[in-house]
Amino acid sequence: MGMEPGRYRPLMSQSGSQAAAFFRDVVVHRKVWTVRDSAGYPAPLTSDGRRSMPFWSSLSRAKKIIGTVAAYSGFEPVEIPLDVWLGKWLPDLSEDETLIGVNWSGARAVGWDLEVQQVIARISAVGGA
Repeated sequence: MGMEPGRYRPLMSQSGSQAAAFFRDVVVHRKVWTVRDSAGYPAPLTSDGRRSMPFWSSLSRAKKIIGTVAAYSGFEPVEIPLDVWLGKWLPDLSEDETLIGVNWSGARAVGWDLEVQQVIARISAVGGA
């Protein structure tokens, strides 16, 4: 990402800010959100060829992606209690070597894709695991 002359680099990227909000929110509200359609849960390929499954820290964030990103227009939000996500979902995703997309946002649904162990460490650091 290039910088325009005379512009300061932000202290945290938009994706970094979204990720920080994700970890803070899931610890406070004790739930995460994903989306699914009749074919199941999405796990698109990242630029390096790995799969990443998106999760959001609020219903409104998940609904915003459904409403603004064409690829997700037929999806429905799904609430997952944090303890179920940590105890069942993350181990299964780790076994499949799937990355965790956190609070993807914007017209192209982009954001950080993290390893399961990174997600667990961040949640623990915020006090949620």
